[in-house]
Amino acid sequence: MRPINMVDLKTQYHRMKDEIDGAIQDVLESTAFIKGPQVKAFSKNLAEYLNVQHVVPCGNGTDALQLALMALDLKPGDEVITPDFTFISTAEVIKLLGLEPVLVDVDRENFNISVDKLREAITDRTKAVIPVHLFGQCANMDEINRLARENDIVVIEDAAQSLGSEYYTNGSYQKAGTIGDIGCTSFFPSKNLGCYGDGGAVFTNDPEYADKISTIANHGSHKKYYHSRVGINSRLDTLQAAILDVKLRYLDQYNQARQKAAEFYNRELQTIEQLTLPSVTGKSKHIYHQYTLILEEGVNRDDFKEFLKSKGIPSMVYYPVPMHLQEAFNEGKYSEGDFPVSEELCRSVLSIPMHTELSEEQLNYITETIKQYFAS
Repeated sequence: MRPINMVDLKTQYHRMKDEIDGAIQDVLESTAFIKGPQVKAFSKNLAEYLNVQHVVPCGNGTDALQLALMALDLKPGDEVITPDFTFISTAEVIKLLGLEPVLVDVDRENFNISVDKLREAITDRTKAVIPVHLFGQCANMDEINRLARENDIVVIEDAAQSLGSEYYTNGSYQKAGTIGDIGCTSFFPSKNLGCYGDGGAVFTNDPEYADKISTIANHGSHKKYYHSRVGINSRLDTLQAAILDVKLRYLDQYNQARQKAAEFYNRELQTIEQLTLPSVTGKSKHIYHQYTLILEEGVNRDDFKEFLKSKGIPSMVYYPVPMHLQEAFNEGKYSEGDFPVSEELCRSVLSIPMHTELSEEQLNYITETIKQYFAS
């Protein structure tokens, strides 16, 4: 049996080695390392995959969020709502732009932003909301969009962990990141669609937002040396675009492999009362960027994690500290107990291996080992 990893990019690479190597070689031969034709080709192909009008590639997922917010022309002190239980980048970019991050709790069932808490957090200073489609399934976008329309709020979807997931709305399925006003994603190597370095993209059906975002990403310039606004330098390099264009062809296949692995986990672990397995809720299809367990009361997470490690099974805690208790964002505004669901999740979640290359032998070993722990 191959060693078990949280992510197995090496085996995945070897399955498409000739295509990847060929794409890289084409870029090397052209020497068009910045804004080469592969960047335009990938952007076009991603737009077709997502069924969205405009894709603006950029340097990474955090830049994507920053670009989206900068396109709104918000003023210092304007409020942007985002979930408390997530990676730091959403709140980070809000703060960096002089805006006010407003954190809200999440739903325990799906780890995504609570619509009820979102509703309570809206004020006359609220200008945007960033729902994060955490671990591979969409937040309740119908209700989020309804609240946004009622309160004149822009919806920026963080689809970094859910690219390829679908959500049923208005009579059809739409891809994550295309349901609100602007979508953002990351191509960090471990993502469902990952490159071999850093990369990201912003997508929208609004031509005005698309124009602003592409201009801001290029130093605020439409034409070289002429700058209509203050921008940043954020671009997807040609090598990464070439790699992503190959991997995009396999994204649905990758997501199906993750779903198949999740079905195995669900079937084999469902009788363990001390575990709450990931649930598929609402109208979203789950593509399992992570397979995250909730360890119920009485389970020692550190002990369980160490047991798995001793058996050659890695695991990860996403995320050990909620946003409101991070030193960078607390500033006396929040206290322990303010976001009980997020705090509970930070104490009790554990993600086990989930990627495209998991074999049935590996899955069987992982689940039998977990059963062994809880049977002892």
